[in-house]
Amino acid sequence: MPCVYLKLEVSVFLHPWVTRLQSNQLYLYFQVLLMGKSGSGKTSMRSIIFANYIARDTRRLGATIDVEHSHVRFLGNLVLNLWDCGGQDTFMENYFTSQRDNIFRNVEVLIYVFDVESRELEKDMHYYQSCLEAILQNSPDAKVFCLVHKMDLVQEDQRDLIFKEREEDLKRLSRPLACTCFRTSIWDETLYKAWSSIVYQLIPNVQQLETNLRNFAQIIEADEVLLFERATFLVISHYQCKEQRDAHRFEKISNIIKQFKLSCSKLAASFQSMEVRNSNFAAFIDVFTSNTYVMVIMSDPSIPSAATLINIRNARKHFEKLERVDGPKHSLHMRMR
Repeated sequence: MPCVYLKLEVSVFLHPWVTRLQSNQLYLYFQVLLMGKSGSGKTSMRSIIFANYIARDTRRLGATIDVEHSHVRFLGNLVLNLWDCGGQDTFMENYFTSQRDNIFRNVEVLIYVFDVESRELEKDMHYYQSCLEAILQNSPDAKVFCLVHKMDLVQEDQRDLIFKEREEDLKRLSRPLACTCFRTSIWDETLYKAWSSIVYQLIPNVQQLETNLRNFAQIIEADEVLLFERATFLVISHYQCKEQRDAHRFEKISNIIKQFKLSCSKLAASFQSMEVRNSNFAAFIDVFTSNTYVMVIMSDPSIPSAATLINIRNARKHFEKLERVDGPKHSLHMRMR
């Protein structure tokens, strides 16, 4: 195949939340509050996304006492300072009184989790409004997300209606703040969809990343290209050239591959790459950068697997540079075979 040279201009801007410099590496720290009533499922979802739990293993998790702090490194230099706040009444009251300034200052994201089958909905809404008041006072620019959780407990034919009603109520209560709502369950792909959407909004230079992913897909004549964060397998970017039928395919793939990786680790093996091929398409999942996996979908039978794998390999160095936030504007050349 002929060689194709693509010149890309990449603008890299420092984010205002760059707060630490360690070993000549800039780190972006974002404070994320995970709140909700005790038993709503906060710690379970955090453990599945960030600690490699599977759904059935979360049953052994105990209730969170006060606030559990964890630093989740994401995409190399993006660090989520995640505060998992216990939801017992005593703790919740303390958050809004004696700990108010400490809890709600410099918050970038508030994630509030509602148990869809809670019998104390009025109290849940009261606590949520108290959170919003504290956010408006201390972190007015924070993004607000509401997860209507445990949707698997609702009859399937009632889920759309119940979620729509709850979403309307939450958006009305959230004014003047904007609120984005998701339905979630630890037993299906909806959890990955919600967290992928949340984390996506924190990634610096995401527009440059998507532009270059589009260029990459067009050069190698791919139907679709997805980028997954390496540790969590959350989808952080994608580009599609052809319309696909399944609107939930990203989250399903995240869930399936994450479970497969965990199965590999139990056998003392590590997941590196995968190729799936049938008469209609070929799908390649491979390590891409030090912080990502890539998935490439090809439907042209005339393009051999070896050519696609070479293209993925040749693009790695370029996308490694895109992830960095420690340099000025770059002029890069990417070679594709």
